[in-house]
Amino acid sequence: MAISLSKGQKVDLTKTNPGLTKVVVGLGWDTNKYDGGNDFDLDTSVFLLGENGKVTSENDFVFYNNTTGGNGSVVHTGDNRTGAGDGDDEQINVSLSTVPAQVQRVTFTITIHDAEVRSQNFGQVSNAYVRVLNGDTNEELIRYDLGEDFSIETALVVGELYRHNGEWKFSAIGSGYQGGLGALATDFGLQVG
Repeated sequence: MAISLSKGQKVDLTKTNPGLTKVVVGLGWDTNKYDGGNDFDLDTSVFLLGENGKVTSENDFVFYNNTTGGNGSVVHTGDNRTGAGDGDDEQINVSLSTVPAQVQRVTFTITIHDAEVRSQNFGQVSNAYVRVLNGDTNEELIRYDLGEDFSIETALVVGELYRHNGEWKFSAIGSGYQGGLGALATDFGLQVG
C-alpha cells in the first residue's frame, strides 16, 4: 500500500523498505482544454544537488537532451510530448546505491516547454503527481498528488530524494516558479544563456 503524501511531508524510503536499491520515479499530468490552440509539452528534469543545493556540473542536470547523470545512477527514460493516456508520462530510474557520494539531493521538476510563447501555465494542468516505485517489483511506495493550486507558474519542483543519516528519504515539495526551466536551472547553479 503506497504512502500518500501532502505538500511538505517527508517520509523514509530505504529505512522502511530494507534492501531497496533501485527506484523508478514516475511523473504524470493531464492538460485541461483551453482555446490557445497549442499543444502542451511538459518535461521532467532532474537536478543532482550537492550539500550547497547546487549542481557541481552540467552532467548533474538530467533531462530529455541529457538522459543520464550521476555516473549512470540517474536515467531519464524519454520525453513524452503530449501527456496523453493514463499512467506515468515520464519516468526516471534511480539506482540509490550508486548515486555519487557528493550528491545529497535528487530533485524532480516539471516544466512547460515554450510556456511563454504558447501562453501556457500550470493553471491549465491538472492531476499532476509524482510517485516512487520499487525498481525491482514495480510496487508503488509513495505518491504525491500536487493538487490544483497553481495558476501562473511555468515550472514546478515536485519532490526530491535526499540523504539523511545514511538513508534515503523523499520530500513532497510542490513549489511553483515563474520563468520555466531557465529559472530553475539558474537557481540550481547552472549557467543559462
